Amino acid sequence: MSLTQDLEKILEIVLPTDPSFRRIEQATIDSCICDTRRYALEGSEEAFLFSAMRLLALPDNGHTRLIPNDSIAVLPLRFVSVGTTVQLTDTALETTAPRGKLIAVNGATLGQIEAAAEKFLAGTRQRKRVIGPILLAWPYALAHLGFSSKENTTEYRLKDENGQITDLKVENGHTVPASMLYPRNEHGKADPAWKPERFVEIKAWQGLGLSISLPSFFDPGETALPKAIFDAAEHVSTCSNQKLLIDVRGNTGGDFLQTMPLIDKKPMLVDKFTFSAAIVFVAILKHRLGRRLKLIGEEMGDGVNFFAEGGLLDLPISGAVVRYSSAFHDWENGTSDETTPTEIAQQLVPAGKLNLDWEWVVRSTAENAQGAFYQQVLKSLND
Repeated sequence: MSLTQDLEKILEIVLPTDPSFRRIEQATIDSCICDTRRYALEGSEEAFLFSAMRLLALPDNGHTRLIPNDSIAVLPLRFVSVGTTVQLTDTALETTAPRGKLIAVNGATLGQIEAAAEKFLAGTRQRKRVIGPILLAWPYALAHLGFSSKENTTEYRLKDENGQITDLKVENGHTVPASMLYPRNEHGKADPAWKPERFVEIKAWQGLGLSISLPSFFDPGETALPKAIFDAAEHVSTCSNQKLLIDVRGNTGGDFLQTMPLIDKKPMLVDKFTFSAAIVFVAILKHRLGRRLKLIGEEMGDGVNFFAEGGLLDLPISGAVVRYSSAFHDWENGTSDETTPTEIAQQLVPAGKLNLDWEWVVRSTAENAQGAFYQQVLKSLND
């Protein structure tokens, strides 16, 4: 069994299917394939995975990427992009470490590491900030990027909420399966095992308005999401005179067609973890409500021109997963091409750029305690 089998699956299924690769010069693609094949023939699994990440990141399409989480081991630290920083939010293997902002790794600043890692990460700047933190806990990645330590340890410099600096050393052999701390669909929560308890959560904040949290549009059973959306739309219709705050932060997507009843029914919270179908939800609302819809938060995880659909490809030898695209979406101009499914093309609208009306960047996981945060935003809207 050889890693070349994994590469051949990528070459046979992903590259011919995914329209985002049509924008890349063949010579550039061939050069990346050559490197990836070399590592596959050598049997160097981590080098193969890192090289395949580079190959699949070529189109800068955040939907298409190699997801190494199920096939690598990382140091027992969970890093998450929070606002404009990266923070340590969880640990494993009884590792003791202060929660707080990451300043440096092995003496290198976070900015230096992010610049070196950029070409290996797929998508927009914001998307890279979502999927990039796993590299900070992956000893091979740090070494390949040129940031390994002289000893067989990795040293992190952290700053807690009180400003205290801590230097944390971790043995490079002290690892856990990456999937323990880094979920395949990164949601940005401190707890890597977090899953939404419900598809819609509505709360009334006395004298301020309503908040509606929509954490996910992915419903494998295809029954719970439509019912939740219908009930939410009915509830909203009875409160039309109140301020309404819709929260799709952390919503990585699913089936946006199931959300149409709520779309048909004003400020909206978005962030770098807002992706795919959640962006479509925002685009349609913006088109229908115009200036009445205010976008609050931070830049979303993709633009309004993006690639989606496609599927997941399991690589049998390495155990990694490839997500790939098969269709183009243009929600800026409302146009389609031959790859756009008919049912989606029928819903396309020219939503424009979806620029933020009000930048509101959360600075810590504690600040994101939802009750206080929603009330703070709604109060500002009423002032």
